[in-house]
Parts: sequence; structure tokens; C-alpha cells
Amino acid sequence: MPIELDHAIVSSHHKTESARQLGELLGVPWGEAGVGPFTAVYVNSGLTLDFIDTDEAYPIQHFCFRVSDAEFDAILARIQAAGIAYRANVRGPVDMKISTDWGGRGVYWNQPDGHQWEMLTASYARQPR
Repeated sequence: MPIELDHAIVSSHHKTESARQLGELLGVPWGEAGVGPFTAVYVNSGLTLDFIDTDEAYPIQHFCFRVSDAEFDAILARIQAAGIAYRANVRGPVDMKISTDWGGRGVYWNQPDGHQWEMLTASYARQPR
């Protein structure tokens, strides 16, 4: 069996609001997890992001979601409808544009707790060498 990431814990100051926003933007289920003090986003049948509240400072994390072209269009439309600022480059200005580098489309946005989300249709991390 190949190794697969099962879940990751995402620190938050507002776990329910953060999980709800991500779940709704991605169009996936979200809600209280069955185990522990988490609010979960069920990204797919094998990956859950478990949001946990903390009063402590935490580093900003980056999560990237590879999606189909149709999913990209639907998620981007939800980002736009929610009035969320996005950008074409990881550290670029908020330009409300998408990237077309690497043979696909990509976009970055930050959630209210600061974590950075990325969505792309072609993985630049897995480009042929």
C-alpha cells in the first residue's frame, strides 16, 4: 500500500469559522470530528484537515489542493462570490488574478487566521524532469 496522508491538524483562533469557510469554498463536507476537540474538513475520502482552537501564536501554514479544471472553476467562483482576495503568486500582491504557469491554472488566498491555501490544476511539484 502506498503511504498516504490521512489527516493534518490546523491551528486556529476560530476553528469552526475557519473549517466552515474552507469546506464551503472547496464544496466538501465539514463539521465536528468524531474524535478529539476538532472541527474537521473532509477534503476527500482519505484526507481530513482537523482545525483546533489555540490561544497561542502559531506559524502560518500552507496547504495546496490539486483539482480538476471544473473544480477549479467552481471553487474560484465561490471565492469570488465570498469576496475573498486572491492572487496569482505565492508572495505576490493581491491582484485578483490566476497563474497559468506550469501548464495549468493556480491561485492563492489566505483564510482569516492567516493560513495560506493554494489551488492548482497541474502540479508544478511533479513536473517531468
